[in-house]
This record gives sequence, structure tokens and C-alpha cells, in this order.
Amino acid sequence: MAVKVAGRYGGRVIATARRRLARGGALALAGLAVLVGGTATGPRAARADGIMLIEAGAFWMGSDTDSPDEAPLHRVYVRDFWLDRHKVTNREYARFLEARGLRSAEGLPYHDLDDPDARIVRSGPGFAARPGFEDHPAVEVTWVGARDYCLWRGRRLPTEAEWEKAARGADRRRYPWGDEPPTDDRAVVGRPYGATDRGDRRPAGAGPGGVQDLLGNLREWTSSAYRPYPYRADDGRESAPLEAGRVVRGASHDDPLDALRVTIRRLSSYDEGRGGLAHGHHHTGFRCATSEDLGGR
Repeated sequence: MAVKVAGRYGGRVIATARRRLARGGALALAGLAVLVGGTATGPRAARADGIMLIEAGAFWMGSDTDSPDEAPLHRVYVRDFWLDRHKVTNREYARFLEARGLRSAEGLPYHDLDDPDARIVRSGPGFAARPGFEDHPAVEVTWVGARDYCLWRGRRLPTEAEWEKAARGADRRRYPWGDEPPTDDRAVVGRPYGATDRGDRRPAGAGPGGVQDLLGNLREWTSSAYRPYPYRADDGRESAPLEAGRVVRGASHDDPLDALRVTIRRLSSYDEGRGGLAHGHHHTGFRCATSEDLGGR
């Protein structure tokens, strides 16, 4: 799979979509309704800045040899999309809280600010990342907070199929980097509780599309409702109501090594107390995606 980089990490972008349009093809672009500073606007343009193009194609999703909820192994087609190269950091998420406050339009919290595991604190009238954790991936972010942060940036959460495509590519690999066992230069895993690290220090662990830190450090929120496989984007799991449980993908810094695989999926349900979507966790972060063509920006 070709790696195409946008923004400060690459210096230039190869506009795949534009070549397709020149050949008479068509590209479907997804519009997003967002709130900026609490004011309704039209779609806010996503900007290419440290985000990777994952090219369209079919891939093998799931597993017949691991947990039953990962079965069956099946083919899924995913359209072109762009995925953040790194997880959202505490510094970045603090800026969002500065702009939007602590609660969503539904009145649900964006962040467990009072949790002792939180890495963002009040700073005067606003918010700031704790010193030393500014560039670590953001923890204690609720699913609602992850959803609205991505919308605030003109993006969205990835589906679980998009997440696995970015991590797995087309060759059924077990880890983003291939089939070799995890090592410290590939993934942040097997560490004590709370021992996260920066997500940009292990390029050897990148997936086939160049996305880094997909396994280890923190698990990641997705947009997908938790439903059995086979995965189908048109069966309602991508348009589920807020109370539907969501899929969490990946593995955390304090997960055991046997939890590291690109097919692992977990349920976070709305009504399970502090395990629900309206609460953050020390082991779960997120990154954003978009279907908008970012070529040439």
C-alpha cells in the first residue's frame, strides 16, 4: 500500500483523488455538521496536517482463531479515507476543552477531569495538560468527547473497519508492522498502570499506511456500534443511537502481550456505570478520520 502524507510530516501530498477524477472517476465526499465555539455552522473543511491516506480496497477483517467475537474472518471493502497519524494528545484535547467547555449539547461530559488518572487540569479559567504529559495521547476522554472533538476539527471518528484496514492492510497481518513479535520499539505495552508514552517515537510499529501507535499506549474509540460480525456499514451500526454500546479497538500500555493483535475488539456499553460511553478511561484514547479529499492542501 502506498503511503501518502499530508501536512507538516510530509511536506507535500499526492492527490490520488484528483487523478481519478481526471480519468472520469467519481469520489464521494462526506459532509460534516459541526459546532465551532458553540455556534452552528456549515461543514468545516478538514485540513491535511499529520493525517494519512488509507487507499480504498477490500481486506480480510476478523479472525477465526482468536476470540469468538472476532469471527468469522470475512472480506470488507473500505473506501478511501484519511486517518490521523497519531492519537490525539492531552495538549490538543485541552485546546478543545478551552473552546467548547466540559459538556456536550446532550449535557454529557467530555472528560473525566476530576479522575486522578486525568492528564488535563484546570488552569485559571481554562484547561492545560499536566507538565510532562502534553504530548502523550489523551486519556479520560469520553466517547462523546472524542466524537465532538473530531467534529470540531471537521473530522469524525473512524469506523472499526477503517481502523482495522489502517492497522492490517491487505495481507492478514497480526500486528500493524507485520507478524514479528511486539518489541519496545514497536509498541507501548506490558507497562504498569498509567505508564503511557508519546505516540510519535515508534515509527517501526507503524501500519502499512503509515499510521503510528495503533497497538499499545491506549485503546481507541471508534464510531461503530458493537454488533456481531460480519461487519456491514449499512446495517445500522454506523448510525446507531447514543445509547448503543461502541467498539473499542487496539490495546493499552498496561494490557498483556497476548492482547496485542489488530483484530481485538471490545464493548464499551452506555449503561455499565463507569465503564460507559459517558466516562473516560485511563486505557482509552482516540484519533480522527475523514472521507474528505485532502489532496493538495
